[in-house]
Amino acid sequence: MRVTIERSNLLKSLNHVHRVVERRNTIPILSNVLLKADGAALDLKATDLDLEVTEATAANVEQAGSTTVPAHLLYDIVRKLPEGAEILLAVDSEGNAMTVASGRSKFSLQCLPETDFPDLTAGDFSHTFRLPSTDLKMLIDRTQFAISTEETRYYLNGIFMHTIEEAGALKLRAVATDGHRLARADVEAPSGSEGMPGLIVPRKTVGELQKLVDDPDVAVTVELSEAKIRFTIGAVLLTSKLIDGTFPDYQRVIPTGNDKELKIECAPFAAAVDRVSTISSERGRAVKLSLSESLLTLTVNNPDSGSATEELAVGYDSDSLEIGFNARYLLDITGQLSGTEAVFMLADPGSPTVVRDSAEHGALYVLMPMRV
Repeated sequence: MRVTIERSNLLKSLNHVHRVVERRNTIPILSNVLLKADGAALDLKATDLDLEVTEATAANVEQAGSTTVPAHLLYDIVRKLPEGAEILLAVDSEGNAMTVASGRSKFSLQCLPETDFPDLTAGDFSHTFRLPSTDLKMLIDRTQFAISTEETRYYLNGIFMHTIEEAGALKLRAVATDGHRLARADVEAPSGSEGMPGLIVPRKTVGELQKLVDDPDVAVTVELSEAKIRFTIGAVLLTSKLIDGTFPDYQRVIPTGNDKELKIECAPFAAAVDRVSTISSERGRAVKLSLSESLLTLTVNNPDSGSATEELAVGYDSDSLEIGFNARYLLDITGQLSGTEAVFMLADPGSPTVVRDSAEHGALYVLMPMRV
């Protein structure tokens, strides 16, 4: 294999694929990126056996061929080469080493044969649909913060995606919860998604997707089966195994009878929560919300360091109420809201609260209270 490629092209593609590779691997080949040169393109592929990313980039191929080299090492070398550089990638006749040369810099990397590289065989996909990257980005951005990191409840370690009919229209819905808070987002269901199975997209896949859907003009092709999902985003192909588990019936935890409405401006509220929580202990970051007519008082008491209070003018005309929440969870939710105003629907100090975005009707959040 002998290829000449522009640094910017190689760096961009390596940036997309090398992140999948775990830094510590017991299987040596999983530390490597597969390079395949053919025609006028260089294909790069990396996998961790659950997730696989492939990208093709333009290159001048003098001699077709393929090999695998350490992914993070190659990325670091290319990153440190000067901007605008041309890079030569050449594999020796035995296939044991690859030279990376640019200007006066020259590196030799050990290779492992392409035949050792695992293939995440996708099988047949039952459903295929296309949706704007802005829709996919919205579904991920509004829900990913609520994904559980508790490995024992593995079925919560991802975003649950499914279609649902609501008010006579079919929606594509994303839901994530960690048991303390729940995030739900809807977009119009794209053609081809009808009857798709409900599926749980793993946390790591969600993180990679989030970095790939940054171009608003790109349409994303989604292919899925019972066990796998594949996203085609421009020149990038991301294939992932799905979480094999049953997502809980999230509809049961979304209260419908909350009758106390609190309207509040997001920015001043978030700033006030952030200020008073400075005094709270890391373990129990509880902030008490005391509501009376048109007034909200935020209070934090920490026996070890003192107390803090702050008052805000709000839209509230129901009965007085005191309720506690985890400050970080409040900040996470207000950070997702695109409008200037948040709408809290409350019931009593022990019941879950619903939070809606004044600007974005497709998103909804549920927050469990804390004892204060």
